[in-house]
Amino acid sequence: MTRVLVVEDDPQLVRALKINLQARKFEVEEAADGSTALRLAAAHKPDVIVLDLGLPDMDGIEVIKGVRGWSKVPILVLSARHTSEDKIRALDAGADDYVTKPFSMDELLARLRAATRRQEGPEASQSAEVSVVTTDEFSIDLIAKKVHRGERTVRLTPTEWHLLEILITHPGRLISQGQLLLEVWGPTYGENTNYLRVYMAQLRRKLEADPSHPRYLITEPGMGYRFEP
Repeated sequence: MTRVLVVEDDPQLVRALKINLQARKFEVEEAADGSTALRLAAAHKPDVIVLDLGLPDMDGIEVIKGVRGWSKVPILVLSARHTSEDKIRALDAGADDYVTKPFSMDELLARLRAATRRQEGPEASQSAEVSVVTTDEFSIDLIAKKVHRGERTVRLTPTEWHLLEILITHPGRLISQGQLLLEVWGPTYGENTNYLRVYMAQLRRKLEADPSHPRYLITEPGMGYRFEP
């Protein structure tokens, strides 16, 4: 049974989440503040954390940072904060996904299932040690730094390769715009989100069967990008 730690100080929302999660065979534990959440996460090792940012004793960002100090457990933020800055801060701190309130319970459950599948499945262990990533459309050799579509070699610029490498070595994980800009272009380009749009469009033209409806290189508007294997 998948263990979910719900960190939320609204008792009515906690009750609704518990009813829906338990009906789908999740085991639910709850924490109404950040300090309790950190204690329970360390003691009981949940499989996934659903976290509100507006907690009575500390900002949820501090909870994310505290958990990330020792664990890679998926963290799904569930918050009324909907600005790009709030989302980027949470993702840069180590959150895996971000859902804004009000939300669809079906969407939340789908994202929870996706997070736990990535944690349990073979892609959860995928990292730089994996030499080849293969999809139905293309294959990527991380050691040789080569990309193929069928028998054809796809030529990427160094910047395109760096961007693609970050995404594919974190399959299913939402990487924030800020993190990508920092890692690919450096700290002076933190606001140049147009760079990302241009290069992601180029990658999709080279790799996706239908670049206007990408299957693998996914945009989360105002938040970042993810590679869906």
